Amino acid sequence: MDNNNDKKGKEIREWIKSFAVAIIIAIFIKTFIFNSTYVLGNSMYPTLHERDRLFAFKFPLYFSGPDRGDIVVLEAPDNEDKDYIKRVIGIGGDLVQIIDGQVYLNGQLLEEDYIEEGSYTEIYSEDTWLVPEGEVFLLGDNRREGASKDSRYFGCVPLESIKGITGFRYFPLDKRFGKI
Repeated sequence: MDNNNDKKGKEIREWIKSFAVAIIIAIFIKTFIFNSTYVLGNSMYPTLHERDRLFAFKFPLYFSGPDRGDIVVLEAPDNEDKDYIKRVIGIGGDLVQIIDGQVYLNGQLLEEDYIEEGSYTEIYSEDTWLVPEGEVFLLGDNRREGASKDSRYFGCVPLESIKGITGFRYFPLDKRFGKI
């Protein structure tokens, strides 16, 4: 009888160890490698749609900052309880200008094949930004007036507020599934 209880006790301990290891691995992955996020709102339309679910990779941020064109998840500068998803337009040292509804990067018209054709990029109060080192300039892909709270509204964002770089949409399971 004691032998049977020992076997059950050993099996229970093994299950507890397995669950503990699984939880530690999950926490490690979520903290250091990637996180899951979802889209609320239409600030990144047409690239991202409401309720899209994405992976936001953290590990690239340990080696370098995000690059121009990357879509990032960041702590909202104007609301600490929210995250935003935006596209990196300018990095430290870049000059970003919006002239007649067009975005210019370092004096060159920015090719933006990810926005709707004929989109007009509105400005709020400023039209020129020199991006400080250690910061980025972000825009939503939806350039309709009031559609995106981004660097036109809150200015450049410190790299420390970037939580991850999106790269893969895992839901919905339709033609938009896959690499962004």
